[in-house]
Amino acid sequence: MKFDKTLYTEKPTDSTRLAKEMAAYDLLARLDIPFLRIDHDPAGTTGDCVDIEAALGIEICKNLFLRNHSKTEFYLLILPGTKKFITRDVSKQIGTSRLSFAEADYMEKYLNITPGSVSVLGLMNDKECKIHLLIDKEITEAEYFGCHPCINTSSLRIKTRDILDKFLPYTGHQPVIVELCQQSE
Repeated sequence: MKFDKTLYTEKPTDSTRLAKEMAAYDLLARLDIPFLRIDHDPAGTTGDCVDIEAALGIEICKNLFLRNHSKTEFYLLILPGTKKFITRDVSKQIGTSRLSFAEADYMEKYLNITPGSVSVLGLMNDKECKIHLLIDKEITEAEYFGCHPCINTSSLRIKTRDILDKFLPYTGHQPVIVELCQQSE
């Protein structure tokens, strides 16, 4: 993956950025949440983020957009990139039927995000709190949180406490903490 290893602490100033990305930076500023940003080629998987993680000094979170069988309940599962999603483990912890990956049109409808760009920051677009947020306990214990600003051509390092104590209360999403087994992919 090609990218300039320049680290930024402010939003981009070029006019080529998508409105949803700029809205993410504006909200972080409004909530007084500092971040470290790096720009890069599209990174659609956690495997694409190895060099990005090294540059930011963090592990980028794996973000999975899920649904129940009847497509009436939707979930954003955030877990370390090294952990594997095993549907029965998560389903059992949250007391629901087996979960499946949700279709892209639901992702766009509720989070205004396209596949490969799923991020906790997309919850700012879920004004009706239709998405249930599931976070692996290990993520909540880390000093920093790594995510995309609603587009996978930039990555951010944000203090985890700022996500939990400022961002999520603003969006109205109450996270459910799950514990997933450590399994390297």
